[in-house]
Amino acid sequence: MAKALTSTLQVDQVLKTIMDKIQDFLRPDTWSLLLVDEKTNELYFQIATGESASKLKDVRLKMGEGIAGWVAQTAQAAIVPDVSKDRRFFAGVDAKTEMRTHSVVCVPIRSKERVLGVIELINYVGQRDFNDADLALLQALADYAAIALENALHVARIHELTITDDVTALYNVRHLNFVLDTEIYRSNRYSYQFSVIFIDLDHFKHVNDNHGHLAGSKLLKELAELLRGSLRMIDYAFRYGGDEFVVLLPQTDKDNATIVARRLRDRLNEHVFLKEENLNLQLTSSIGIATYPVDARSKADLIRLADEAMYLVKNTTRNNIALANIGLLQ
Repeated sequence: MAKALTSTLQVDQVLKTIMDKIQDFLRPDTWSLLLVDEKTNELYFQIATGESASKLKDVRLKMGEGIAGWVAQTAQAAIVPDVSKDRRFFAGVDAKTEMRTHSVVCVPIRSKERVLGVIELINYVGQRDFNDADLALLQALADYAAIALENALHVARIHELTITDDVTALYNVRHLNFVLDTEIYRSNRYSYQFSVIFIDLDHFKHVNDNHGHLAGSKLLKELAELLRGSLRMIDYAFRYGGDEFVVLLPQTDKDNATIVARRLRDRLNEHVFLKEENLNLQLTSSIGIATYPVDARSKADLIRLADEAMYLVKNTTRNNIALANIGLLQ
């Protein structure tokens, strides 16, 4: 078990191994693995088996909420033969999943410094009652899982830092080059187009000059959130440098990319930045669009043409959109 769990640094593989070993050793009908979201300090269902597993996808528990939340908060295991007699039980999950919980066995997945999550068995059905030996086995599995998960999450975090921008948490230029190579390959193989939108904030220097670089950084972070909220799941947003951003739209021709660019421009124009700081700033942008392969056959030319289209706007009207090889939108 230890060898299997520590043989990979891929989070998905570690989780799959945990799932397989629990099935092998304990054969529960219904069980789940909940992980701690560090940003919100909540538990979410990373793995769930059983009839109502699909309904747990969006369920979250606050730290200390329910038996799983109590185990995560206290880092102590819990065996509850009858949940109706335990004050820690939270019936809200049953209400959402339409299942009936009778008993719970729950153990923490704890590293040296913190609890990473919990393993929870619901209505354990076996040839005999769940006993101390079973609990020791489950806790041993959780301890090995903690080592494997912590290592895998650490490696994943290091990888994330190499491809994301510190200020905005958007992807950086290094990752843009990788994604462009991938999209060019897919475009050539499956004969579809993709588009790149180059965005430059108009007069952003005034923000730094008048309000300081800290305010400027907060504004860029706020803009990154606006971009993320305006794109599809398959789209990519990158910070290219300074106040320049790139949006990559897979399987998107120039007409549809123009629709997206108009939407981004309008949302940016309508948005009021730095409300919490009582600055209430509004900005416009200069936007350029280029499409592969109709405008360019290499990533360098594609970025260059999108950049040149953006500068056509920046050097003329600002707050507008230009198309590579076509010019300004009317």
